[in-house]
Amino acid sequence: MSPRQQFINGVRTVAPLAIGIVPFGLLCGVIPVNSGIPQDLSFAMSQIVFAGASQLVASQLIAAGAPWFIVVLSASIVNLRMLMYSAALAPHFAALPWRWKGLNAYLLTDQSFAVSVARYEQEPEMPFKQWFYLGTALTMWVPWQIAAGIGVLVGRALPPSWGLDFAAPLSFIAIWIPGLKDRPMVVAAVVAGLVALVFAFLPYRLGLLVGALAGIAAGYLFERARR
Repeated sequence: MSPRQQFINGVRTVAPLAIGIVPFGLLCGVIPVNSGIPQDLSFAMSQIVFAGASQLVASQLIAAGAPWFIVVLSASIVNLRMLMYSAALAPHFAALPWRWKGLNAYLLTDQSFAVSVARYEQEPEMPFKQWFYLGTALTMWVPWQIAAGIGVLVGRALPPSWGLDFAAPLSFIAIWIPGLKDRPMVVAAVVAGLVALVFAFLPYRLGLLVGALAGIAAGYLFERARR
């Protein structure tokens, strides 16, 4: 099995999932420009951050006038799961040079992680694992950037009556509900939602940050209590 064949296998494996990110990518292009972020910075956000949920959180906090450290902290907390993904992938990429590791980290998504780890578990001795992963990751990155770019370009032309601000929380629900597969995760989600509602009065939408922290703590404590 050559690197090229592994790359193609990765593309084929994740391609059906890539179609589903197009609407979310469009939304992540529209929301920043409708939040008052200039087009060039909206393009840059998609290319540099490359994390839909964090992009939406950051856009809404910027629109609310939140301080920069609140924006960065909130976006980082939303994306904490990537830390766990990285830890799971690390043994498979341990021998790679830093340039590979850096590229893999930048391109990491839920979909590329899921299909890559599943394949590595099936074939522990699979050669050129990094090329399979790169095939999955670029297959997610390219349509995302195209969709987000289109969203940035057409965002200001969309009428406010379309209510795209309401679409953001709906997209979060669509992403996270399928992932609630055990009790600690359900507890974390419920606590986070309730606490965020209770503290919705806080400025700069800090209620979201408080809810996220409370949800993480609740899930952790519940898991420990079950042991």
